[in-house]
Amino acid sequence: MIHPYYRQASAAFHAGVGAADPAEAVRRSLPEFDTPPTVIAVGKAALSMVGMARSLLGSLPALVVVTNPENAERTDELPPMPEARIFAAAHPIPDQVGLEAAQAVKVALLAASQAGRPVLCLISGGGSALLPAPVVGLSLQDKMVVNAQLLASGADIEVMNLIRQQLSELKGGGMLRYAAPSPVTALILSDVIGDDLRVVASGPTVSPIGTKAEARYILHQLDIWETLPETVRWVLQSVDVPQDLPDARNLLIGSNGLSLVAMGAAYPAAKLHPQPLIGDVTKAVQRVADMGRGAHVFGGETTVKLTGTGRGGRNQDLALRLALLAEAEAWQGPWLYLQAGTDGRDGPTDAAGGIVCETTLAKIRAAGLDPAGLLDNNDAYRALAAVGGLHITGATGTNVADLGILIRS
Repeated sequence: MIHPYYRQASAAFHAGVGAADPAEAVRRSLPEFDTPPTVIAVGKAALSMVGMARSLLGSLPALVVVTNPENAERTDELPPMPEARIFAAAHPIPDQVGLEAAQAVKVALLAASQAGRPVLCLISGGGSALLPAPVVGLSLQDKMVVNAQLLASGADIEVMNLIRQQLSELKGGGMLRYAAPSPVTALILSDVIGDDLRVVASGPTVSPIGTKAEARYILHQLDIWETLPETVRWVLQSVDVPQDLPDARNLLIGSNGLSLVAMGAAYPAAKLHPQPLIGDVTKAVQRVADMGRGAHVFGGETTVKLTGTGRGGRNQDLALRLALLAEAEAWQGPWLYLQAGTDGRDGPTDAAGGIVCETTLAKIRAAGLDPAGLLDNNDAYRALAAVGGLHITGATGTNVADLGILIRS
């Protein structure tokens, strides 16, 4: 039986995802070019963005697209692009395909520079992992280890990308150096709460977030400095050399905040919470519970510190925690909570997130599982999968962080 609140919650979530449609955002924002530009598209929304740009600009002198495998399968939705080089690189841990894609991006930018041709960059979330370009002295394996340790540490995206910028040739404005002196325009779909463009995809067309000294301090605070590869520590201990960056025109064309407004429009009876839901899930869940009765829509991006061996991203974890907290607080009457990522993938799983209600825990236990124990093992996925509590959308072609809907009678 479908829960009485499910249809409204699902409709609100999908309205939020729809508002982040990358193709429409590009159509609204694409500037005119006197000369056809070289186009570099990087991120989970790269294919949708480049499809619209290609239809508006026509044939291009060079086109490099780097996206994740799930979205790379959507090429049948695009216009013919014989000039395109499309790379399906791994996320969230980089791989050899991403390394080859980074090399292709460098070559295309250098060619545009030598020809005096303008550059159009289409940037969306996920680009940090999709485009590994290790600085001299580092290997792909080094970058893979750093990414894995940062993901497990519970660090937020700004902290992670500050560190990753220090280890990459293309992050933190690196694309601008390869393209100089060609003019660069970037259309940016933000998956970062607060929309700091230095953080989105690690800011390939903007200035760095911080310095090597700050990266070292953070890694010590996270207690992972000593476990990093020696080569990574060597790079981070080298002297910071400030460098002037060429100018770029960076335009924000979509964000979590815009999606939240769309959710509110789709569900007028709901209270819209503009303050983003951020921080560790163990604390964020109490804020959700404290929203009280009625309907509530909100956005954000929480973090999870991995201590177990299970599967389940931050959204599934948050949903299952809310079910346990509702039980502890003895909520009365029907309720439903949908929490999911707009990209359609929550952590290393095939689910966008989780859906829980007043009957979820009883069903998990009836299946012979211990929800609290699974949560302790970072295995919310197994608990929710057993009772149909996964919200599965498939790859959406966009990425503006996470959205949540709580409905209580």
